[in-house]
Amino acid sequence: MGVRNSTIRRLAVPDLTTTVLTMTLTGLAADSSLGGGDNAQAPRRVAAVAAMLLGGFAGAAAFLHAGAGPTLVIGSVAVLAAGALFWAAKQSRRLDQPTG
Repeated sequence: MGVRNSTIRRLAVPDLTTTVLTMTLTGLAADSSLGGGDNAQAPRRVAAVAAMLLGGFAGAAAFLHAGAGPTLVIGSVAVLAAGALFWAAKQSRRLDQPTG
């Protein structure tokens, strides 16, 4: 998967979906000093990987302690909240655009 993602990154094919975590890790490696890059996005990518790891542990812990039902409810609420926040941010940017 890493070779595939590296190839896709080099080809710069738009809207070609790949696995998010693998692509993020590939980006870290490809843009590192050893990979000939400048590490410009390294902090953001490391934070993204850490967030995915923590989310996985939180989901597993919720499932083990509360079961599937409550875990799905918690996940659904989190997705809806994130969607609402992104929608609100998009609306806020629209308000900031000059008219006319």
